[in-house]
Amino acid sequence: MAAHAILSEEQAMKRNPEPTNDRRWQSVLDRDPALDGAFVFGVKSTGIFCRPSCPAKRPRRENVSFFDNAVQAEQAGYRACLRCRPKADDGDPQSALVRAICRFIEQHLDDRLTLPRLAHEFHRSPFHLQRTFKSVLGVSPKAYIDACRLRQVKQNLQAGHNVTTALYAAGYSSSSRLYERTATQLGMTPEKYRRGAVAAIVRFTIAKSPIGRMLIAATDKGICAIQFANSEQELLQGLMREFPFATRRRDDQALEQWRVSLARLLQGRNPNPSLPIDIQATAFQRRVWEALQEIPRGETRSYSAVAKTIGMPKAVRAVARACATNPIALAIPCHRVIRQDGDLGGYRWGIGRKQQLLAIEKVAGA
Repeated sequence: MAAHAILSEEQAMKRNPEPTNDRRWQSVLDRDPALDGAFVFGVKSTGIFCRPSCPAKRPRRENVSFFDNAVQAEQAGYRACLRCRPKADDGDPQSALVRAICRFIEQHLDDRLTLPRLAHEFHRSPFHLQRTFKSVLGVSPKAYIDACRLRQVKQNLQAGHNVTTALYAAGYSSSSRLYERTATQLGMTPEKYRRGAVAAIVRFTIAKSPIGRMLIAATDKGICAIQFANSEQELLQGLMREFPFATRRRDDQALEQWRVSLARLLQGRNPNPSLPIDIQATAFQRRVWEALQEIPRGETRSYSAVAKTIGMPKAVRAVARACATNPIALAIPCHRVIRQDGDLGGYRWGIGRKQQLLAIEKVAGA
């Protein structure tokens, strides 16, 4: 009888979503990201308040006070920890939850990560976790896991590890799954990527432009990079980082037509250049980049407006990241995206160039 009267911790949390101080203290000891955003704790000996997963040394229990949010902690005289930045988790519990899930995924790539397991770790139903994650980031947990694993595989291969080592270190269970997933994303087999992509040739040219030196790089399928910098050396270093194992060849003549087309675009004389593109991207990045290409020249959109356009109104930060990782300036006009308040925001090739591009397009569209 008594056994039936005792609720499991998960059941208790469902009936009473506010964690008890004992539960809170345990989550602090465990550095549990599942409760980030649910509360903060202040440390009397330092006068600082943190979120549960803060990596700093654990305080003594008698020095700890718990608060529902950062406002309460600040009213009690505590200041925010500069290491874990607990105020970043306030005001948007869904974003806080997704950030915690992302951290968990990144730290457990070598484990078997499934939706039921993530749901269990974060005390949510699989349906609720999947829906929340996708509404914030625009992709499913599975897609995020795949992207993280592919990134780790690439880093391991670039470091010189063999394919088998890179495969298992990233959490893949078999070589067949690795080859399946990377065939299209890498554009070649992992072994060829590791050996230096002997068959992958990237041709490039460097030219002057109104906003600095411009590099155009292309594969046999189309343009794979358009970059800007102050010098050729910077551009060559950027190309090497982007394609570390490809055979890079300067070929001004082969890329002359595209150089002319982009030069006309920068002069405001070619509003819609027809440029074949060859880039690797996640499904979410492609949706964002396609939306950017629909923004008329001379106009801008906010990051939140782009998020709404692709049907993911809460994925504002994810949209900003997609803009920041755009490898092809001009052809994918990420410079046309600004902040809601009218501030220009950031730009991969420098905020000054973003300002110049918008000015050129505004004059051309007048």
